[in-house]
Order: sequence, then structure tokens, then C-alpha cells
Amino acid sequence: MNIFKKYRNYLKDNPHGYWFKRKPFGWGWTPAKWQGWCAILVYIALILILVLSREESIPGNPDSGSNFLVFAFPIIVLTVLLITVAYKKGEKPRWQWGFPSEDKDAK
Repeated sequence: MNIFKKYRNYLKDNPHGYWFKRKPFGWGWTPAKWQGWCAILVYIALILILVLSREESIPGNPDSGSNFLVFAFPIIVLTVLLITVAYKKGEKPRWQWGFPSEDKDAK
């Protein structure tokens, strides 16, 4: 079977309605429903707004420590919020190497 078809079927097999499903390879999540994609797009948009607003508003030295903290802290907060949403609205994360077989889904 084609890997893309397998991946699409894996994401569609979502009886619990998770926004994020476990990645088939490694640890973490991948968006499975439109709500998950929306959360990712909002995260990216907020990061872009932060970066673009910082580019426009730096009159002095951009390498000073206070500028870094002002820039890094919102990114850290946004990332923690995205991980929290993925954890609450997604499958419980675990290491996975390959697509689950039919027998493993019966657990």
C-alpha cells in the first residue's frame, strides 16, 4: 500500500475525535482534524506577528539581553500552550515506529 494512503487512513481512523494523533514515527503529535490544523495555524500566525513586530520596533541594539527575553518569553509561552492543547485534545504520546497494526488497536 502507498505510504500516503496508509498515513491518510491512519489519520482518518479517529473514533475518539482527537484533534491530534500520535505521529507514526517517533514521539509527538500530528494534526488529525481541522481544529488541530487551526491550532497550528494560529500558533504560526502569532509567532509571525511577534517576529514582524519585533523587526519594526528595534531602534537600538537587537542583541541586548532584555530584548532577547522580551522576544523569547512569548515564544516559550505560546509553545507551552500549543503543547498543552495537543496533550489535552490528542492521543497520549508515546514512542512509535510505524503504523499500528490491527491487533495493537484492540488494546
